[in-house]
Amino acid sequence: MELSFKKAKKKEDIENIYNYNIDVFSDSPDFEWNLSSLQKEISEGWNLYAVKFDDDVVAAIFYQINDDSLLTKNTAIKMAYQGSGCSHQIKDFFEEIAKKNNLKKIYHFCSIDNFRMYSLNESHGYHKTDRKLGDSGQVVEWLKEV
Repeated sequence: MELSFKKAKKKEDIENIYNYNIDVFSDSPDFEWNLSSLQKEISEGWNLYAVKFDDDVVAAIFYQINDDSLLTKNTAIKMAYQGSGCSHQIKDFFEEIAKKNNLKKIYHFCSIDNFRMYSLNESHGYHKTDRKLGDSGQVVEWLKEV
C-alpha cells in the first residue's frame, strides 16, 4: 500500500483533513481536534499534510523546521488502515524531509500513553528524552539523530 502526502495549502484542504475522522481525535491529550486548532498550528509554523491512500485521508501529520532539527507529530492512523505499514511510511516521509533539508535531528511528539507510537519510534531508532510538554506533561518527546 503506497501512501501519498498532500500539503494543506487552502482552507478547503484543512477542512478536508479535519473532516476525515472527527471523532478519533476529540479526546487526545496533546491536541484538540477542531478547525481553529488546525489553523492555530499552521499559524505557529507547523506544516499540515494529509496522508492519503487513493482518495481516502488516513492520517494528518505536522512538521516544522527549527534550526538544525525537524519537529514532527501526527494523528493516529484511521482504524481501517492500522497495521498496514502506514506509520512506517510516515516515519520515512519525515526522514526524507530531514535529509532534503540537511537537518541533524528529528524530534517526534506523542501522547504519554501512546504505547504503539513508543514501539514505532524505537523501531525507527528514536529514543525517548526526559522532556515532557503540554499543560499537564501529557506529551513526550522522542529524538533521532540523523
